[in-house]
Amino acid sequence: MAVGKVTFTKTEREKLAQLLWLLNWISVLTGTLLFGLGLFLLMEIQKWQEVMSGRGVLYVPHMLIATGMAACCINFLGAQICLDCADTNRFLRWKLVVMPYVAVTLFFTACVLVGALTCYSVRGQLDEALLVGLRNAMTYYKDTDTPGRCDLKRTMDLLQIQFQCCGNTDYRDWFQVQWISSRYLDMSSSAVLDRLRSNVERKYLMDGVPFSCCSTLSSPPCIQTRLASAHLNQNHQSLWRTGCRQVLLDHYTGLMRSIGLIVILIWMFELLVLTGVRYLQTAMENVLRLGDPDSESDGWILENSLAETAWSNFNIIKNLGKCYQVDDDPNINIQTTTGQEVPLQHVQVSGSR
Repeated sequence: MAVGKVTFTKTEREKLAQLLWLLNWISVLTGTLLFGLGLFLLMEIQKWQEVMSGRGVLYVPHMLIATGMAACCINFLGAQICLDCADTNRFLRWKLVVMPYVAVTLFFTACVLVGALTCYSVRGQLDEALLVGLRNAMTYYKDTDTPGRCDLKRTMDLLQIQFQCCGNTDYRDWFQVQWISSRYLDMSSSAVLDRLRSNVERKYLMDGVPFSCCSTLSSPPCIQTRLASAHLNQNHQSLWRTGCRQVLLDHYTGLMRSIGLIVILIWMFELLVLTGVRYLQTAMENVLRLGDPDSESDGWILENSLAETAWSNFNIIKNLGKCYQVDDDPNINIQTTTGQEVPLQHVQVSGSR
């Protein structure tokens, strides 16, 4: 029994074709929107790429960009197909193309759904990338004269000022790294030398933070040093208290969830268009079978039930596998010129004695 069977008159088929033509053009616009969202997300991630470890998160905007471009191409073709499907004679030109087009559109619609779900599932990977990336950026904060790292100080300062955050988890993360370059240390000072000798890795560690951690909302002067003091730790309010990892994670998570919601709406719209195209395809094919362009015809989503369709496709794949089986029996016989079968092991190579 067909799934979703609907009977169409000639007028209804023409109206369905015209409606699908319009919806396909709208889908071209939604594909452009999808492309734009992916491009926007890519630019937002690349803006703070220096404080992220690896490039694994970039596959999300790349998927959206590729899906958006595919949407524009597929729906542009679909608009032309649906326009010609209003007439039986013009449908014959596309008869062999419609079914592959439906299959490609189904795959594309699934990709849109995967892209939407990816926007909601990337938080864990993003958290790990920010944790490692920010830790590395803080470690190399002082290397302003090292190629490849000279911009990290500027990036970290801009990040902490713009997002009103400090450190990786909080401002105390700066206590674990040497963020002051050795060029600015007075090596003749006994206090500096004692601090260097007190550290196993010979790093100049201090209970202080860079200037970019200072809160612009604080009226008292910013306290950047001797922050480990119990009195200062409890009472000073001159530093940003939130870690940059959590702030960036919330920023990107909110951004991706908003984009994911839009992509889900686009997926639902594409699913609607795909369903309409499937009805139009099956209805027009049944008209050709009947031989009367003016007659009513049935359209459906699946010609048989879901279980029957799955079993039929399984048998097709199974039979395809049998076609490529090779008989590797070593005792296969060879036909001689006289018509007599000679076992393979009795055949000698020409020229051998």
